[in-house]
Amino acid sequence: MLDIPSRVRVHVETLPATQNDMGVCDAFVQNAPVGKPDAMTVPHLPKVAGIDSTVPAPAHTVASAAPPTGPSPNTTGTSSATSHTTGPGALLQDRLAGWVSDLTTLHELTERLIRTDSLAGALEELLRAGSALVGARRGLVVLEPRDGLGPDTTLGLGLGRADLGHIETVPRGSTAYGRILDGLPGGEGEIAQPDLFAEDGLDPRHREVAARLGYAASYALPLAGEAAGRLGAAVWLYDEPAEPTARMRHLAGLYVRCATEHLARLVETERTRGRMATLSEELLPSRLPRIPGVQLAARRRSGPRGGGDWFDALPLPDAALGLAVGSVTGSGPCAVAAMGRLRASMRAYAVMEGEDPVAVLSDLELLLRLTEPARSATALFAYCEPALRRITLAGAGHSPPLVLGERRTEYVETSLSAPLGMLSCWEAPSVELTAEPGETVLLYTDGLLQRTGDPMDRAFSRLHAAAASVPRAMRADAAAVADHVLRTVLPDGLDATGGAEDVVLLAARFE
Repeated sequence: MLDIPSRVRVHVETLPATQNDMGVCDAFVQNAPVGKPDAMTVPHLPKVAGIDSTVPAPAHTVASAAPPTGPSPNTTGTSSATSHTTGPGALLQDRLAGWVSDLTTLHELTERLIRTDSLAGALEELLRAGSALVGARRGLVVLEPRDGLGPDTTLGLGLGRADLGHIETVPRGSTAYGRILDGLPGGEGEIAQPDLFAEDGLDPRHREVAARLGYAASYALPLAGEAAGRLGAAVWLYDEPAEPTARMRHLAGLYVRCATEHLARLVETERTRGRMATLSEELLPSRLPRIPGVQLAARRRSGPRGGGDWFDALPLPDAALGLAVGSVTGSGPCAVAAMGRLRASMRAYAVMEGEDPVAVLSDLELLLRLTEPARSATALFAYCEPALRRITLAGAGHSPPLVLGERRTEYVETSLSAPLGMLSCWEAPSVELTAEPGETVLLYTDGLLQRTGDPMDRAFSRLHAAAASVPRAMRADAAAVADHVLRTVLPDGLDATGGAEDVVLLAARFE
């Protein structure tokens, strides 16, 4: 309860003006006696999630008490003074309750927003929260950073892909988001169109699209900040002529300003991921070689931070083929650069002495230990003779290949060995196998097993079951085999946000 001193008296005739034209604090200032004011136990409104607490007066009101028509025989002077102070105190309590309610709502919405870790998820949350704040059912957000570096995207709430396509056919300059994004007059701040069909200058195509999609009003806000600049625009659509109140606008503006800062961070993260993915792709083979007697297919996805998993397939002298997969420890630009150096070195060693996989990995281990002593790596190199369907391979701390055919689905027995860079001198015996006609050899990195989220023994069983379940009609196509295995092992797909590891799968089918 508010502690209001009894000697602070408010004239009854000023009460209606206090409720209608000015705040309670202003009424106190006008009617309080001159002198040192008494302390009031008004709760201090905390700053929530970076939101300015200067929220306009809430819509809550207290019914005005009618002024007394005359003295009551059973009323004393003290009770009369108390009744005079009850109205303003209740009004102030109501106003403070409205502020706290608004701040609580904004706090909950911003907390939900900052828990999103993807750009698409943040945009969807922005649309949902904004629609609740402005009282609209549908909306769309257009992300188009001013610097032109992307990513550019359009996302709808309650609007399908076809609906967004219809909206995009409207001339850009006649839409609210177009005026904001292009910096046209009137696009510097919010744009409210309370009745689209009542506007004389509305573009005919805009009128046609609005009638087809069934919206009659819109409210748009720019997604812009001092540090982030202009990122895009958000538009909410009303089914009937409507307009958000001043209070709704203020709350939506506070929320959108906070959301813009979060979106700016996610945009920068998305750009970094894109650069890392592009760099990784450029360091790997752009296409696989065509070798008579063998059919190749490769699948790779980078984790969100970029990693060091890689693959290679290169023609060798005497119509041979070299296949390799590997992984460098760490993530980020350093791991990607190290992966590129390691792959380039292995290609050189494979050309010189590829028929001896143990020598290739020994040379690679020596190079890694001398040039990058703080880094380790796993690798598997296979020397293939397609005409004989014979494979000689050696692995350094790497998972064994999987052979898939009509009569068998089994892992290749390889010797246990430490990763490269872990021992002062690495060496392990090689293994030979002969593939039957129509069999496919799968080489992969540990990221495929780790993305399942299962313990390693169960992950190996899961991969084995996925390979064994490849339909007979697909086994003649190495790409179909690789796609089926990935879909079965990773039901959520390679692009699921939960996977932090790189995934590499290289399939070689022998004729």
